[in-house]
Amino acid sequence: MSQDMPSRDRCIVARLAACLLFAAMASLLSASEHVPSHAATLPGAPPTEVDVVTLHEEPVTLTTELPGRTTAFRVAEVRPQVGGIVLRRLFTEGEEVEAGQVLYQIDPQLYQAALASAEATLAHARASMVLAQATANRYRPLVKANAISHQELETADATLEQDQADVASAQAAVKMAAINLAYTKVTSPISGRSGRSGVTEGALVTASQATALVTITQLNPIYVDVTQPSATILRLKRELAGGQLRSAGANQVPVKLILEDGSIYDQAGRLQFSEVTVDQGTGSVTLRAIFPNDNGMLLPGMFTRAALEEGVRRAGLLVPQQGITHNQRGQPTAMIVNADNKVELRGLTTDRAVGDKWLVTAGVADGDKVIVSGLQKVKSGELVTIRDVTAAFYPASAAAHAAREDP
Repeated sequence: MSQDMPSRDRCIVARLAACLLFAAMASLLSASEHVPSHAATLPGAPPTEVDVVTLHEEPVTLTTELPGRTTAFRVAEVRPQVGGIVLRRLFTEGEEVEAGQVLYQIDPQLYQAALASAEATLAHARASMVLAQATANRYRPLVKANAISHQELETADATLEQDQADVASAQAAVKMAAINLAYTKVTSPISGRSGRSGVTEGALVTASQATALVTITQLNPIYVDVTQPSATILRLKRELAGGQLRSAGANQVPVKLILEDGSIYDQAGRLQFSEVTVDQGTGSVTLRAIFPNDNGMLLPGMFTRAALEEGVRRAGLLVPQQGITHNQRGQPTAMIVNADNKVELRGLTTDRAVGDKWLVTAGVADGDKVIVSGLQKVKSGELVTIRDVTAAFYPASAAAHAAREDP
């Protein structure tokens, strides 16, 4: 720049040069923003690669999980039927006991004496009856010979009947005394696990006292009480009547049990629809399932979930959850790659979640390829290349399908 140029002019020129430089840089940036993406619009660019799964129709087992809690099959609170001193406890707390097993021995001496007295009274009554019978038999021919009056015979017959009644009464007393003596051996009414003993040796107990001596709980089998809205119960009953639910007997359905830690109980049970009532406050119904409990794993009060097998859909389509999105209306959609390797957007109708997949009843068909990875990089109508990852999502069904296609 010439030294002779005034300083004011030099400033104007410098500003003009800076503006030209800024405009050139802005033009370059704008041009770079409009450069086509690497694969979207550039002619000859390779199509976007996406991961797809190939859908195949397969039998799908439909289940419903119901929350519940375990309940003992039977509970017996053992109480004494006679009073006395407890001489011995004949079981170990917490162990299994059998029905009829003696648990406590109450002092039997008073009851043995009462039985002996009743037996003696019975013997006396029988002797009196024998004498009355002999007298009546002797009077009958004498009446015919007019040796005695009819009144004497009637008196003898009445005495015989009184003695027979005394014998019957004495027999009842003997039976009662024998029952009371037997009650001094307190037995278990059911088979099950014994609880904590309420008394020790030397304790005084009374007949039908309020405090139980011990509680016996039968744990095999065991109940699982589950609650569900009454509308669901009506649906389950209709499905059972219509044959959609597999029956395990009269009005019963097979059930699997999911324990508190998420593990599956190794023995199947039966859901019983009988003896249900609707809670008027909540509108829920308590159902009762019964499970075998041979190893004693299930204890009363445990929280569980009962998995009820509703039926089997013979030609079900399961779509991974990664392949299903929702539009602005909340409707489920999926991206499908058609036979021309172009993307199609499909609206779906879903039934329920089955594990990590959705059971789809409309919108896709057997053999469709659903995009499960790369959804953000493609749009409807775009040409793509695919990588089939069906085996990663359906290992068992993919192997079976490949075996069917392999000659």
